Order: sequence, then C-alpha cells, then structure tokens
Amino acid sequence: MADAVHRRHALTDVPGLRVGHAQRVGGGYLTGTTVILAPEGGAVAAVDVRGGGPGTRETDALDPRNLVQRVEAIVLTGGSAFGLDAASGVAGWLEDRGRGFRVGPDPAQVVPVVPAAALFDLGRGGDWRARPDAALGRAAADAAAGAPGTPFARGNVGAGTGAVAGGLKGGIGSASIVLPSGVTVAALAAVNAAGSPVDPRTGALYGRWYEDLPAGGTDGLPVVPAPAVHAAALRRLAEAQEVAQARSAASVRPPLNTTLAVVATDAVLTRAQARKLAGTAHDGLARAVRPVHLLSDGDTVFALSTAARPLAPEAAGADPAFGVHAEAGALNDILAAGADVLTGAVVDAVLAAGSVDGPGGLFPSYRELYGAAGSRP
Repeated sequence: MADAVHRRHALTDVPGLRVGHAQRVGGGYLTGTTVILAPEGGAVAAVDVRGGGPGTRETDALDPRNLVQRVEAIVLTGGSAFGLDAASGVAGWLEDRGRGFRVGPDPAQVVPVVPAAALFDLGRGGDWRARPDAALGRAAADAAAGAPGTPFARGNVGAGTGAVAGGLKGGIGSASIVLPSGVTVAALAAVNAAGSPVDPRTGALYGRWYEDLPAGGTDGLPVVPAPAVHAAALRRLAEAQEVAQARSAASVRPPLNTTLAVVATDAVLTRAQARKLAGTAHDGLARAVRPVHLLSDGDTVFALSTAARPLAPEAAGADPAFGVHAEAGALNDILAAGADVLTGAVVDAVLAAGSVDGPGGLFPSYRELYGAAGSRP
C-alpha cells in the first residue's frame, strides 16, 4: 500500500455504504448476520467464488451477462446453507421500503435481489440447530440503516460471531485506503478459515508482512512474537483444540469453514470490471490465510462499485507507467488496492476478535495468546 495517500479502516469509508450486524449469543447460539447496504438506487456488484464448498444465494444474478444491473444489499451470514434464510429477511426489509428491481407499474412492485453467502459455524454455540433466520436478517438491516459512514463494530459480531480461523477465534474486520487519484477502496471480511492466519514457525500474522509496520508493530504487539511467547501460544492453542473437539461434533476434522468478504470502491466500474476486482481481491486473502480455497472452504468475495467517481479523467490520455490507456492504469491501481485492503481486513478481524469459551468449544483469540492490547485504532 506504499502508493496510497491515506489509509483508513472501514468499508463505510466508501461514501454511501452502510454496515449493520445482528447476532445471537447464548442459549446454544453463537452466530450472526452482517448486512452491507448500498446507497439508494443500488450499487454495481460482482462476485468471485473460489472455495470448494460455498453456500450462496443470488450469485448468478451478478453475472455480467444477466439482467439486473445493481443490487441494494449484500448479506454475509453464519449458519451454513441454513443461514441463507437471513437474506429473505433483508429482501423483505428492502421491499417494505420500495427498494429493489422494479417489475411492475407501481413503484412498490419491486423484487430485491440480495446476493448472500454463508460461512460454517454450526454447533459452535452448543446447539446444532441454532442458526440465523429471516428475523435476524431484518435486525441486521435495521442496524445498517443509519447515516452513511457510521462506524460499525469489529470482531465477534455479525457474521463473525461464531467464526474460527485455524483454531483461533475469527471475526469481522475491515480496512480501506484512498489512492492518489482520490478513489477509495475498502474491504470487510468475515474470517472463518480452514487454513490459518498465523505462521506456525513464528506466530506472526501472515498479513502483517504487507502492512509496512515498524518492527515493533502496533499496540505493543510485535510483528514477530518472541520465541517463548510463540511456544506458549502453541501449547495453549493445542489444549484449546482438544477442548473444542471434546465438547462439540462441530469441531471434528476435517473443518468446515469459509471466509467471506466484500471489497468496494467509489470509482465507476462496469460489472465486468467489478468481477475482475472480486477476483484479484482473492490474492489478498491468499496472502493473509494459508492455505485458502480448499474443498472445506467456501471462500467468496463480492465487489461493489457505488460509481460516484470517474475511473480515470477523460483527458488523461495514455498512462506510460502501464503502457496502456489511462482507464486501464486506473483500474490496475484499484485492483491492486483491493487485494491490499482485503489482507488488511483479515488482519483486523483476527486482532479484533475476542476469545470464546462455551459449550460448543474453546476458541482463544490471537491477542489473548500473543498479548495484543487490541486491534489497530
């Protein structure tokens, strides 16, 4: 991210986007739903699914060859395929407000297209049947209905409530940057991976190598933990995994997981360009979690364009830095930034997550194991 003029830390730094969470914890539940609301009139959207076990809804509608041009919301949810019911609640919430694809002469005659993806957290609260439903989707949409740019929680919230990554507690994270052109690129990730965000040799978070951090890191957490700290963390993590496996059938191997993400920009993108952004953003996931895109993952990245800024000034001419026209060069900047912010969102999620010890298992957080004071400010 060395060529960015300013870094920020939220998907809602893209003007017009809103994020809301709803979750259920306790009584057998450890799950939730996150809704990303587009501005009125919707946003250009695309998706790239690379995991071998995805749980999705309405992703075919995002194919550039198909009819619907814009969507009003994206849903990320726990509950595996069962949790996709949350999207029905969001669709109903949008219909009540007349937002969606108009199909009749009456402005109220709309069909909201609500693409959604689910991650696997079944049983992590203790009850296999405790899953998000349409009511939880509505609650997340209500939570997202504030002013654009409103801060939102990270860590054990929304779709990240029951998330686990490589045995560590996962969660929701976000990151954003502003490019020299003034274009904002941002990401939100629900990190729930079969692979690990942690280098097993050192205890360092893979994604932190791409953050241009000083050797001492931030918040008192070094990029590379001391060997003794790492050894102790490995012992505690092994003990926690034994506890988790003993408590819940959901913890048996092989793991069933999935990391979900939304990458967004205010630049004008076609649906084909947005699909390219969703695809290259997966590179950022591969930097931060190893391995990724397994048969037991359903790794899915959505891309959104609010189309508020020109992709490139019309009079810019050719861009010699890329040897192609200015528009292609500007798109390349956004594609590279999309991977960067997704890496940052994964790191933010892992640092923001808090430990969970419940009937479904013991899932320690990275900051508990390695002594972090918290996530980045």
